[in-house]
Amino acid sequence: MVDVPIPISIRAEQKRARIIINWSDDHVSEYPNWLIRAACPCVECRGGHDEMSNQPPQGVFNLLPEDSSRTRIESIHHVGSYALSISWEDGHSAGIFDFQYLRSLCPCSECRLD
Repeated sequence: MVDVPIPISIRAEQKRARIIINWSDDHVSEYPNWLIRAACPCVECRGGHDEMSNQPPQGVFNLLPEDSSRTRIESIHHVGSYALSISWEDGHSAGIFDFQYLRSLCPCSECRLD
């Protein structure tokens, strides 16, 4: 089993509309809110059980940024010691973002080369 880095700190920056995670391997990921929402791993957002995956949806990094109640974070909560649950202003809160999934979603140029 591969060791997955874990978040050391997580903060939401409302003015910049992003989540910043400092990982245990010293990597820093900055996720625009629209990217997190576009990659929501819940069955509703994925379009059914057949579309479920532990990898972000294809093309998610090519989407245009969006600023709406769909992409404004209301709250973030830990789910045990393995994931985050994000509630959005539009009422959606079904996605459980495990840390391995979040790390695979990192939009930085270093991570996108993998």
